[in-house]
Amino acid sequence: MSKAAIIGKSIGVSLVAVMLVSAVVWGHINKPTAAVCPSVEYIIEDSAKRMYFTPRELDMLLQAEDIYPVGKSLQLVSLYRIERAINRHPMVRTAECYMTPRAEVRVRITQRVPLLRVQTPLETYLVDTDRRQMQARASVRDAVLLVTGNPGIQMATTQLADFAEWLQTNRYWRTRIHHVQVQSPRMVYLYLRGEHQPRVVMGDMAEYEKKLAKLRTFQENSAQALEGKEYSEWDVRFHGQVIGRY
Repeated sequence: MSKAAIIGKSIGVSLVAVMLVSAVVWGHINKPTAAVCPSVEYIIEDSAKRMYFTPRELDMLLQAEDIYPVGKSLQLVSLYRIERAINRHPMVRTAECYMTPRAEVRVRITQRVPLLRVQTPLETYLVDTDRRQMQARASVRDAVLLVTGNPGIQMATTQLADFAEWLQTNRYWRTRIHHVQVQSPRMVYLYLRGEHQPRVVMGDMAEYEKKLAKLRTFQENSAQALEGKEYSEWDVRFHGQVIGRY
């Protein structure tokens, strides 16, 4: 075979290779206009434990913003806009949106988790584990610490949220404290479960661990002396003292 023939054959092979690569790249960059999204799936973590919203609600949210992907050309599907819209839902903590090889849209979602419920004369709301105010919905049935009175959002998301989180980990007090009443930041009361239980005068929420440890020690060491006596409150505001009032 002549040198010219060998060169011509090499050029031909190279041109075929370039055409094949170009076709593959062009096919990835330019999705067929006929290709459409067949479905959208919401994967909601802990849905067996809590379900604050339905997939239908998310469908309606995306439809309202004209970004519902099902039936749309893939060129018109914006994963970024879908993810951003679902992240704005008041019950959603995080949302991550992606597309499967079959062009199905999937959204992985974590829900916000309530830590306490605040009921004031004017409003009811929740505070979540991220210390953010959270909408109170009928679908939120978690057993969390109840706070009444007028705590203010600042106190609710700091001192009271800290106390609620601590209470969840304390085996002794978590089953005994029913709710917290805030008259003012410097006058807080705890109400215990059960009939005829004295309320606990905390004063402010500073050193609540020490105040409640002191009360527990007092009650356990004075059980016989207290038997048959009905106190209206235990005052634990003062260092080294528990004051009982009828």
